Amino acid sequence: MSLGFYIIMAAQFFSSLADNALLIAAIALLMHADSPSWLAPYLKFFFVISYVLLAPYVGAFADRLPKGNVMFISNAIKIVGCLMMLWEANPLVAYAMVGLGAAAYSPAKYGILTEYLPPSKLVIANGWVEGLTVASILLGTMLGGVLIHERVSGVLLHLDVPLIDTGIETPAEAAIALIVVVYAVAAVFNLHIPRTGAPLRPLPADPLATLKDFARCFARLWADRLGQISLAVTTLFWGAGATLQFIVIEWAKANLAFDLSKASILQGVVALGIALGAVAASATVSLDRAVKVIPLGIAMGMVVTIMTMVHSVWIAIPLMILIGGLAGFFVVPMNALLQHRGQMLMGAGRSIAVQNFNENASILLMIAGYSLLLAAGLSISTVIVLFGGFVASAMTLVLWWFSHNRRVHGLEIERLLAIARSGQH
Repeated sequence: MSLGFYIIMAAQFFSSLADNALLIAAIALLMHADSPSWLAPYLKFFFVISYVLLAPYVGAFADRLPKGNVMFISNAIKIVGCLMMLWEANPLVAYAMVGLGAAAYSPAKYGILTEYLPPSKLVIANGWVEGLTVASILLGTMLGGVLIHERVSGVLLHLDVPLIDTGIETPAEAAIALIVVVYAVAAVFNLHIPRTGAPLRPLPADPLATLKDFARCFARLWADRLGQISLAVTTLFWGAGATLQFIVIEWAKANLAFDLSKASILQGVVALGIALGAVAASATVSLDRAVKVIPLGIAMGMVVTIMTMVHSVWIAIPLMILIGGLAGFFVVPMNALLQHRGQMLMGAGRSIAVQNFNENASILLMIAGYSLLLAAGLSISTVIVLFGGFVASAMTLVLWWFSHNRRVHGLEIERLLAIARSGQH
């Protein structure tokens, strides 16, 4: 891999590191305001709503400018969201602003891979991206937990800027101020991302035309015999993964008597498992064999239900790594396959916008469902069993769907797999 690839990876790492640390700090803001526990998942709801509402437009925007420029602008928007939190705006509204930046960032960060690298390196590159993203989740959630810890926040709150009243008075606000610096580091790397030479596409003059173009891309990707399977898997994965973040916090509180700072470390342990699974998948699974990993998604759902029986941290840690490892191993090949089919069908920016729409609509629905279950008074153990059963059942349906496609459209499936295979060599 060239130097430009590693600059892209560094930019992605620091931006994602800040995103994940900020989630913990935002939860701490809500807890400081004595908000009910079912409100915390709505942070994620407000974060991803921009992905859904703006999906037709952020993909076209990502194809309008050099990807590095898009990523820089997006990080600037995230910094504005952080400053809104420090200026005591509603945490949900401020976090929605950060989500707006993230929605614009995502098509660019993935789209640049298909522009910069040949198909033969896409699985390896996705292993890098997912591995570093998950490493940033691991370190970011731990960073957020450390920053809100009373000892660390006590030191931060005693740091004074001469002649300036910062107005930073709580551990969460001190954490957010430091997170702004991390976003700024990511922005510096954005400025040094190389130009790929890929042709830039003008934005349609009519916003309605953009919406129609998105609808055509949406229908085309779901109609593709391989695209629909990989899209279904990644859609389910990201909805489940976002929900699992909050499940771990509540479960650690109920079963392990952990506070938010300690529970955030367990979130990081899951991320460590995903990173290990992602690396293993990138080294062993070729693009044309990506669909072989679907049964691991079924296994992950079943293993999640074991959490209800765990009350020891020494059992919890390897269980979290196992859940993460299964998730990482099956999502990386499917994500690479989806990018490959999307690039073949409609171009990187637009295909990833469609992917983001589906994945984040899944997050909205699953987060809302999880919050409603908590508000209804169900125990976290009951919620975990329902969650694990749903994931396992849904992945079983996807596996049946692919088997049906292969029986009915065998020649077409083999042709598409051959295209993926030939792209690698």
